[in-house]
Amino acid sequence: MFSLPPDLKKVKDMFKQFYLALVLCAALACHAATPQPVKVPGSNNLTPTVQQSVVCETIAKFITTYNYKKVELNDSLSTVIYNRYLKSLDENHNYLIASDVADFSKFKTVLDDDIKAGNLNDVFYMFNVFQKRYQERIKYSLAQLDKPFDFTKDESFVYDRDKLPYAASENDLNADWDKRVKYDMLNLMLADKDVAKNKETLKKRYQTLLTQTNQLESNDVFQIFMDDFTEAVDPHTNYFNPSNAANFNMEMTRQLQGIGATLQAKNEYITIQSLVPGGPADKTHQVNTGDRIIGVAQGKDGEFQDIIGWRIDNAIKLIRGTKGTLVKLKILPQGKTAGDKPTVVEIVRDKIVLKDQLAKEEIRTYNNNGKTVKIGIINVPAFYSDYSAYKAGDPNYHTTTRDVKLILDTLKSKGVNGIVIDLREDGGGSLAEAISLSGLFIKTGPVVQVRDTQNKIESDDDEDPSIAWDGPMAVLVDRFSASASEIFSGAMQDYGRAIVIGTQTYGKGSVQTQIDLDKIISNSLTDKIASALGGQKKPVSTGSESTYGQLNLTIAKFYRITGNSTQHRGVIPDIKFPSVIPLDKYGEDTEPSAMPFDVIPKADYTKVGDFTTVIPQLTKLHDQRMSSSASYKYLVEDIADYKKSVAEKTVSLNEEKLKKQRDADEQKSFERDNLRRVALGLQPLKKGQAKPKKEDLDFLKFEAGQILTDYINLDNKITRVKTGNF
Repeated sequence: MFSLPPDLKKVKDMFKQFYLALVLCAALACHAATPQPVKVPGSNNLTPTVQQSVVCETIAKFITTYNYKKVELNDSLSTVIYNRYLKSLDENHNYLIASDVADFSKFKTVLDDDIKAGNLNDVFYMFNVFQKRYQERIKYSLAQLDKPFDFTKDESFVYDRDKLPYAASENDLNADWDKRVKYDMLNLMLADKDVAKNKETLKKRYQTLLTQTNQLESNDVFQIFMDDFTEAVDPHTNYFNPSNAANFNMEMTRQLQGIGATLQAKNEYITIQSLVPGGPADKTHQVNTGDRIIGVAQGKDGEFQDIIGWRIDNAIKLIRGTKGTLVKLKILPQGKTAGDKPTVVEIVRDKIVLKDQLAKEEIRTYNNNGKTVKIGIINVPAFYSDYSAYKAGDPNYHTTTRDVKLILDTLKSKGVNGIVIDLREDGGGSLAEAISLSGLFIKTGPVVQVRDTQNKIESDDDEDPSIAWDGPMAVLVDRFSASASEIFSGAMQDYGRAIVIGTQTYGKGSVQTQIDLDKIISNSLTDKIASALGGQKKPVSTGSESTYGQLNLTIAKFYRITGNSTQHRGVIPDIKFPSVIPLDKYGEDTEPSAMPFDVIPKADYTKVGDFTTVIPQLTKLHDQRMSSSASYKYLVEDIADYKKSVAEKTVSLNEEKLKKQRDADEQKSFERDNLRRVALGLQPLKKGQAKPKKEDLDFLKFEAGQILTDYINLDNKITRVKTGNF
């Protein structure tokens, strides 16, 4: 995990000492002075809590005092926050009308003052107006199902409206939603001509949307707004409510504590979608896929709480919990009706390792000029670390470095000639893991430099002289390789240790620290606020969740050992692949609030290799293959088709025209898939035939291994620096 620098720890401790009194006074003053929320007839009139007010103030003070960017919370930033929040509510201009937005405009330069005071009334008013309009639209859609549909008219539906003005009136919105409902119906008609059945399907769909909006809680509104506030400052300063904080930390450790089941909401029921083999629920032999959970109780003597109709995240709060604790589930087995007697199952929660999200390997064999080359490919989905398991002495604790080291030992025993580290879609994670993973491939030396808010620069070094793999190596990246992935791939490139292959990476070069707000907003403060406000119930966390959530605060910036920042620019590969992910839509350089690229002095390091002379040769061989590669041709065509589809804003509502277009697109996709299969040496599929499970059609991964094979077949010793670490 990213840790607080010593100076920030001191500041944080000092801040905490006087913070209790400061926030208590502010919260009580705010409660006394802030007017009551304006009611919005037709909405659920959600209102903010005192807890959310305190959290909002706390985060505002941390961001304006300690954030790396040193941003002032003023009218200018308020306008940015307002625009982001409005976009979050109705990005496609489908629900609000122009008069609503005109009414909201008075908040443009007020939100900064609201945030400082912990006053969320304006924020909730905007949401409640949106919810009112949302419910009106869904109810209007339901009413349209009683009318006949004419699919012979030559008309079209504009489904992408974000660049269009807000509708001037409800009548204008009605005209658009007439077409929207018609489009929904036409989609069903193309698959099944039964009008009555399709109308019933749409009726259930729209009623489900109404149910979902009625299940929204104040925490949902607060999370949306806090996302817009924090990301207006910087894309990676984020507030996580208790539920999202638990999920974030689960991602970091690749573990959770619970029963070992994946749940889904289905027809008012929380349903078992899958079970973790060997997990607590699986071991009972009483819980099966498709079973419905209708009640949850804590401990042997806990009372059951009915969860039928609950939101799935609220149900998960009750079911997850600390290892060793007991949870009782009231189960309605698949096939049983609501009137049947449920089964009660007692489960002792345990630690669940998400094995499908850990590093894993495969071996690919390449033939080149009569030589057989074995390439080990290691997929690293994230830079994770279960530090708590390590501290507890668990011999099977998981970290990225430890798992990759074990994989390397296995691959070496199988005689691989080279290694490809696949970091595609690896969004990063633990800084310590990026450094220690780099250490598996170099002897010692700096891996990354960090500059803090005081402009102090520190070098984070690998100090372990052991090397797990000293042979040929490549790193495969894409646009979604970010943060720790960029530190690792940048270090391997700067040391001349590996060839970097793929597309320009994301460009996230900022450091965040995780601040547990429960440790800042103490129980004593909560009790005082509750008492002063007339005994308002103290927030209680459930399962493994916190009470107030977590702030991820940007406190520093990464720099490569060359002195170049990874921020904004990312890592540029030595050999480039065309990007399936649109570079103009995803990446740090597409974020308006992103910090710029800059440079600091280089670190003191010694290169271990130099690919300068070999990269042109490898690029030439790669280009020659691609010029005659059917897979490459189809990839380029796929990218072009995607760009074309993104540019389209409308769709035909004429059944004959739309069917003709859909059939042509489907046939083209079917033929393209089969051509792609044949190009990879696989059998083509027949219409309707299911694709074999675990079939690998990853052409780019195959080509990365081929590039490394080319390197191995060249005299790769010329890339080694004689004074290097090997």
